[in-house]
Amino acid sequence: MELTLNSAVLGVEITGIRRFTYLVRDTPGACALTIGEPDQNTPDVIKEAAKAALDNNDTHYPPGNGYPYMLEAISKFEEKAHGLKYDPEEIILTIGATEGLFIGLSTVLNPGDEVIVPTPAFGLYESITRLLRGVPVSLPTENNRYQIDPEALKAAITDKTKAIVLTSPNNPTGCIYTKETLDAIHDVLKDKPIFVFCDDVYRELVYTEDYHSFAEYQDMRDRIIVINSFSKPYAMTGWRLGYCMADAPIRDRMQIFHQHAVVSAPSYVQPACVAALESDTTAIRELFRKRRDYVYKRLTDMGLEVQEPEGAFYMFINIHKYGMGSEAFCTKMLKEGLVGLIPGVYFGTEGYMRLSYCYSDEDLKEGLDRIEKFIKAL
Repeated sequence: MELTLNSAVLGVEITGIRRFTYLVRDTPGACALTIGEPDQNTPDVIKEAAKAALDNNDTHYPPGNGYPYMLEAISKFEEKAHGLKYDPEEIILTIGATEGLFIGLSTVLNPGDEVIVPTPAFGLYESITRLLRGVPVSLPTENNRYQIDPEALKAAITDKTKAIVLTSPNNPTGCIYTKETLDAIHDVLKDKPIFVFCDDVYRELVYTEDYHSFAEYQDMRDRIIVINSFSKPYAMTGWRLGYCMADAPIRDRMQIFHQHAVVSAPSYVQPACVAALESDTTAIRELFRKRRDYVYKRLTDMGLEVQEPEGAFYMFINIHKYGMGSEAFCTKMLKEGLVGLIPGVYFGTEGYMRLSYCYSDEDLKEGLDRIEKFIKAL
């Protein structure tokens, strides 16, 4: 008897980001500036809410999409904070933003459907699309200051295009789509049967007043799926909690995938999520703004080319002038300089490397000192 496996996994492997992160971790004495995880601990008020829920024996099956009070809290938060009006019945509490992306793409994709991914981009967009037997289509933005060129977008659209993923602030660049860019995207897509995934997981970590999400274009509400997460702004990465919002007919289909995949998010963590939504993220945002300013100055003083981020906690550093591929460059820097950054090729854009500045001030100084010493020796 011959056993066969799901062929959808062919061409999909453990992400290069994770593989390289393991390499850095396993290199003795290396200083890692790799992972997008806040160095802060989850605030006490959030942890206390979970502890109280456990003490109250909130350990039984909750409703599949989340407790009504949880969904109501998300609905009110999004309307007050972002002006987005989604009823509780249009929201699903998910196991991180990753599940939201997975069930959303599962809902809209058929085999052979194409998903436009503006690059550089988080690698999971491509891998999830491939696992679902879709076809990722790269839309490079590095030569347009990481803004989407509407003409390039038009050229990328075919009769098989089913969705586009928009991430703003972006991982790995930290850049934000301007209102002009979003208006242009809207003009291209408004009359097309194409779903728009708004991955807004970094929107609470924005350093500019002029921020807009594509989710604001509610004339396209029937084609927009908003993905968000508790991980980054509330230092809750290990809690694995997020949520998605979509027009009721889409959400009704998404919940089928959600309930068959995970049943529900855990019961006792949901009061903690409410506490998170009611907390103030100003302090952590200002901490990362300060680190952004420090890292940006250090890198530019070294003569490295990098666009100043307007959100998130990443720098995407141009290394074309060194004449090496990003994987080779980062591997050499790790071995000789004992500092780890993520190769840009893992984000679909060669000739760059990503630095995460959500590490402590001490780690950032040490890592930047090592980078400076390494590049001076090249």
